[in-house]
Amino acid sequence: MSTISRKSEHIRVCVEEDVEPRDANNGLDAFRFDHDALPDLDFDEVDTGASLLGRNLRWPFFIGSMTGGTQGARDLNTRLAVAAARSGCGMALGSLRPALEDPDSLPTFDVRKAAPDLPLLLGNIGIAQMADPRLPDRLPPVCERLRLDGLIVHLNPMQEVLQPEGDTRFKGLLDRLVDFRRLMKQSLDLPLVIKEVGSGFSESTSARLRAVDPDLIETAGTGGTSWIRVEGLRGGDPVRSRCSVTLAGWGHSLAQSISNVRKAMPGTGIVASGGLRTGLDLAVALRLGASAGAMALPLLKAALEGSDRLDEALDTVLFELRAVMFGTGSRTLADLKRAPMMDTNGEQVPLSESPPQTQD
Repeated sequence: MSTISRKSEHIRVCVEEDVEPRDANNGLDAFRFDHDALPDLDFDEVDTGASLLGRNLRWPFFIGSMTGGTQGARDLNTRLAVAAARSGCGMALGSLRPALEDPDSLPTFDVRKAAPDLPLLLGNIGIAQMADPRLPDRLPPVCERLRLDGLIVHLNPMQEVLQPEGDTRFKGLLDRLVDFRRLMKQSLDLPLVIKEVGSGFSESTSARLRAVDPDLIETAGTGGTSWIRVEGLRGGDPVRSRCSVTLAGWGHSLAQSISNVRKAMPGTGIVASGGLRTGLDLAVALRLGASAGAMALPLLKAALEGSDRLDEALDTVLFELRAVMFGTGSRTLADLKRAPMMDTNGEQVPLSESPPQTQD
């Protein structure tokens, strides 16, 4: 199956099938903010402004990596980019592999003309592509054509294992990633984001990633879309299908993954994206130490229903974040980072060590 056909199949499975494991959650529901019944501010004073990778956003959020490579994907990417620009948040494109393999698919990722005011646009490639010796020549012109503000490299070993066409040659890829980081500084001059696609980061893996020196870490821990399950549903292989049920919730919850990254990489910004579904989820993740949040599957489904539904979905998450900030007496994201919050044992959650990336 071609890369483009596989990407189309991914969209179909995500929309039509149950790809969110019920036996694994993101861990955010284990925390509860203290309610401030007498917040010393007006609701209109709540300021969600943030800076991410040097770009000013209306709120600390971007639409997560999803799609590209087909005409249908082009329409979706355009709709998502226009909505993100209107909302004042960022957007990450789906895997650029189709564009790297076939230049004719590049226009399906090109959203700048439709959304010139989009404040942050990230590209996305897989770690397995580090093994392609053609990457240093092919990637820079693609990044330049799309006018990217940063590049995500996603780590997806378990997805590759479950994917019938998967590339499971991961040996030595950390060294290649370090070399790629050097290339980016020399020829691309773009910030680098390292992302795990649905199983989160352990503390030991996070420590190994210090050698790469990424600008951001995006952790899509358990609780959202399981790409293990997606591959099991689309592959047609009964062995992989059964395995995908067994391992659908494999990995670390989003809450635990945030903690692991903070311990191993203090000072590195974190994007929380595993199973993020509401503005309350986003607020909890920010309080735990994330700098921003990202969401994909709910916004994909909303985009397929139309632009109005997508705008409503983004407006809802932003309004919920602002409501939580008001209910905790937090005028800014920095205040939210210090808001009292308890865990399920009634213990106060310590303040996060990494400061929020707020606007001045």
